[in-house]
Amino acid sequence: MSNSLSVKLAALLAAAFLAVGGLLVVATQAMFEPARLLELSTDVMIGSVVFSLLAALCVFNLFTRRLKRLTEAVDAYQHGDFKTPLRLAEADPRGDEIERLAAHVEGMTGRIATQLAELERLATRRRDLLANVSHDLRTPLASMQGYLEILLLRRGELSEAEERNYLEVAAKHSERLGRLVNDLFQLTKLEAEDVQPQRERFPLAELVQDVAQKFALDAAQRRLTLHAACGAAMPLVEADIGMVERVLENLVENALRHTPEGGCVTLALGLAQGRASVAVSDTGVGIPADELDKVFDRFYRADRTGARHHAGLGLAIARLMVQLHGGQLVVRSTPGQGTTFSFDLPLAETRPAGTAALHNEQGHNATQSGLRPEGAGDTLAAP
Repeated sequence: MSNSLSVKLAALLAAAFLAVGGLLVVATQAMFEPARLLELSTDVMIGSVVFSLLAALCVFNLFTRRLKRLTEAVDAYQHGDFKTPLRLAEADPRGDEIERLAAHVEGMTGRIATQLAELERLATRRRDLLANVSHDLRTPLASMQGYLEILLLRRGELSEAEERNYLEVAAKHSERLGRLVNDLFQLTKLEAEDVQPQRERFPLAELVQDVAQKFALDAAQRRLTLHAACGAAMPLVEADIGMVERVLENLVENALRHTPEGGCVTLALGLAQGRASVAVSDTGVGIPADELDKVFDRFYRADRTGARHHAGLGLAIARLMVQLHGGQLVVRSTPGQGTTFSFDLPLAETRPAGTAALHNEQGHNATQSGLRPEGAGDTLAAP
């Protein structure tokens, strides 16, 4: 009896132990499941962060590599002479930010190189101007000083004719000096646009005749023929008469200077495209083709024969004055045959008949200033 009771008690204890052990196992297993999930989530998160960092580093490296090349190129350019613009492989005005930045840097260095070249060219021209002007100023000053010193040192020894000759030579050099200084001032004002044409209506044909008459004696002394061919029915022009006269004088003087003895200088008028055209032609030695674009340069000293005795300011002044009237001074030349300078001027607007009295008054004023009535003469020849 007791043995069976013991057996039953043992069986009951064993069953209880097994039940408690199972509960403990289930409880322990249930407790460790969330920890495992948390561990896995943490591992995944860490892996994602590491992958994102690696990807970001790769992208950053690709981004900074182009930026580094651009920085190195700019640093090298900064320590250079700025004369050679950058050529960047990344430059693309339609690309991303780096490519557009490279394109802007490339364009900026190109503009810097262009401006630097222009500054160097201007500096060279400025030095040439100082040298040329110094030469042209020194020559008449030295001549004036020499003749005046002779007059002072040999006072009483020279005849009246000799004294007069020395004074005339000194006065001639003084006039040349004054003309050069005036040309420099005039050219400076024109280039600075401080001078504007005072437009008025006047007969261009009569002005051409007067300029030809003014240089007739000079042409005769050089044994040249000066001819003015003006149409009988040339309309009035509207321009600054003083500027136009200066342009004609500079062109005629230039033509006479470069035409050999026995040659001819011709002033011709015409109409072209609703404007009055003026041409001054000579039968001189001509200008080589590679020097045509230099003749209007105020720093251009060499003349067509190779001599170097003038600064060439007259043509530069003439071109600027023509440009102020909306025209262009054009040169055409054939070496060994001659050169032609031409320009055009605006015609005066046609006025109603009621303004005839005003027109007559202007014609009267023009006649008083030396302009003859239109049609008074078409040609003028200097023997």
